[in-house]
Order: sequence, then structure tokens, then C-alpha cells
Amino acid sequence: MQPYSKLSRRSALLACALVVAVSLPTVFAADTPAPKRQPDVVFVPTPQEVVDKMLELAEVKKGDIVYDLGCGDGRIVVTAAKKFGVKAYGFDINPERVKESLENVKSNKVEHLVTIKEADIFELDLSEATVVTLYLLPDLNVKLMPQLRKLKPGSRIVSHDFDMRGAKPLKVEKVVVKRQDGDNSYVHEGEHTVYLWKVPWEEEK
Repeated sequence: MQPYSKLSRRSALLACALVVAVSLPTVFAADTPAPKRQPDVVFVPTPQEVVDKMLELAEVKKGDIVYDLGCGDGRIVVTAAKKFGVKAYGFDINPERVKESLENVKSNKVEHLVTIKEADIFELDLSEATVVTLYLLPDLNVKLMPQLRKLKPGSRIVSHDFDMRGAKPLKVEKVVVKRQDGDNSYVHEGEHTVYLWKVPWEEEK
């Protein structure tokens, strides 16, 4: 029985070695590490027309500090910096999104105004922000309300497509997104909603 026992142990060790060898490239060769926890939403880019409307409704101006919670590819903070010259901070829990945002910031040469951080948005201190942008689900907006309540009076919150139950929006506007096709006619691509609140918001009855 001894030879068989040694052979079994050797086979088991070889099997373990093969598992490790196969696993190592996945763990160490990836461009970016895995998120600390699974993101709360799947990343869907906000159309640029909607980005522009969000910042317009928030009346972004010099001296504002913009926080984008779940910044994706960084297009909101980059637009805020380029268009209004304000400081902007993007936060995302997914390292891949953080990498994309940093590349976007660099390619648009706004590193002096925009900061991107990997972070859990539900653990952030938002008190320095004067404008907060969101593209989350309604229950996640509600989950953020205790943090958002601590914003300075007059701070603005804008959300793409999803409301914040219990808080009455100051404004609700529609944005029709269109794309130009090859023969210069426009193809309708859908309607989006942008919600605006100001702190302290009116409670919804």
C-alpha cells in the first residue's frame, strides 16, 4: 500500500500545483485589482447631453466643489472642470472605473482641477461638496440621504433618471437624447429625466 500512498500524494500535489499555475495569471496579470466589494449598480454612461443638463440645473459656478458619486468614466467631473473651471471629485468603488476616469482626466488635461478616488460612496464625508451628482437607483439615493442632509444649506443635488423618495425635487426636467446618423438626419435614442434638489430639501408628502 505504501507505493500507492506516495503516488496518491504526488498526484494531489501535482493537481494543486496546476490549480495554482492556472490561477496565478488571473490574480497577478490583471490590469486592475478586483473591487473591494461588488458595485451597487452596473456602469451605464450618462449621455453628454444629460451631463450638460445636470450641471446646468445645478447652476455650477466658480467656487463650487462638485462630487460625483459613482463616477464611472469621469465624464461629469471632467465636464464640470472644463466648462466651469471648478474643482471636482469623482468616487467609484470599481478600480476599473477609477482607471478609466484617471485616463479621461489626463487626456482632457484637467488634473489640476479633478481628483479621482477609489471609495465606497456610503462611507464618504460629503460636507465639502456644494454640488453632488448621482446616477444610482432610487433605493441607493435614499440610502445616501443621511450623508446628503449634512451638505451646506444651498448645496445642490442632481440625479439622472432616479428620484429620492421622501425628498421633493425643486425641478424635474426631461432631456431627449438624439444621435446623428450618416445622412445628417437625427435618430431618436430616448428620453431622460434630471432631478434637482437644494439643501435643505422639502419633505415629500
